[in-house]
Amino acid sequence: MIEVIGIIFIVMGLVFDFLGCLGLVRFPDVYNRLQASTKCVTFGTASILFGTYVMVGFNPTGIKCILALIFVLLTSPTASHALARASYKGGIKLWEKSKCDFYSQKNKV
Repeated sequence: MIEVIGIIFIVMGLVFDFLGCLGLVRFPDVYNRLQASTKCVTFGTASILFGTYVMVGFNPTGIKCILALIFVLLTSPTASHALARASYKGGIKLWEKSKCDFYSQKNKV
């Protein structure tokens, strides 16, 4: 039963990774692609690591999976935010059909 739960998490992670890669190909600008890749890494890789932990149990390999999972959950959104902010400050424009630009509205005030 534990192995079935682990396989479910791993398959769910693979689906997230596939959809994130598809988003990298399909989305129009750097900001949308960055969002897709962050979801891909955060949910996909975290699910794969958790599924591996469930399957191997609490041993040195499982502890490494949990530590990697925590590292991914802490660093991926932070790095994504830093990249998006640097892209915006560097002058990379949003897609022309984007509805709102909160940074430019904030700068006008």
